[in-house]
This record gives sequence, C-alpha cells and structure tokens, in this order.
Amino acid sequence: MEPRIIEKLFASFTELEGAITKARQTFRSRESVPEGVVKRLESYDTILSKQRSLAVSLCEAIAQKDWDEVTRHVTLINGLSAMIRDDAKAILSAISISDDSTLDDETSNFC
Repeated sequence: MEPRIIEKLFASFTELEGAITKARQTFRSRESVPEGVVKRLESYDTILSKQRSLAVSLCEAIAQKDWDEVTRHVTLINGLSAMIRDDAKAILSAISISDDSTLDDETSNFC
C-alpha cells in the first residue's frame, strides 16, 4: 500500500474532525436543536477516535505484510465511515423536513 494513501486516510480523519466541529458550532447557533442530535455528534467523536486507532493498527499490519489484517482494518474503517455518513444524512434530512414544516407554517399565514 502506498504511503500516500495512508497520508490521505489520516488527512480525511482531520477533515472529518473539522466537519464535526463545524456541525457542532452550527447546531449551537440554532434554537431548539434536539438533545439527541448533540449526542449523535458526540458519538462521531468516539467513532473517529476508533478509526484513528484502527488506522495505526493498519499501518502496523502493512509493515508486517499481514494482508488479511490489512483488509479487515480497511473494512472496519470504511464501515465506521459509512455509519457516520448515513447518520449525518438522516440528521440533515430530519432538519430539512423540520425547516420545511416551519416554512410551511410561516407561509400559511399569507394564504
């Protein structure tokens, strides 16, 4: 595995961490954000920490040329990323629906 790929992997963790921080800041600036959303963002921090740990183990497996373990770690890292992605989509969808209903409530006063 190319060292450049590993560098990109760790850079993606840093990028994800920034996105989580930005989402947290955005939600703090909004009124009435459900407590569940905040807890879900906290779980992303835990997942990201696990991904970083797995990536370190991945590097060790690569150095040992333990390709079965490399495959396992890549699969786990990808699965954790999918968990965050799918949950973030669900949050955004719920917020979008909530915003649309608020907009409908506001515009119904004009009809």
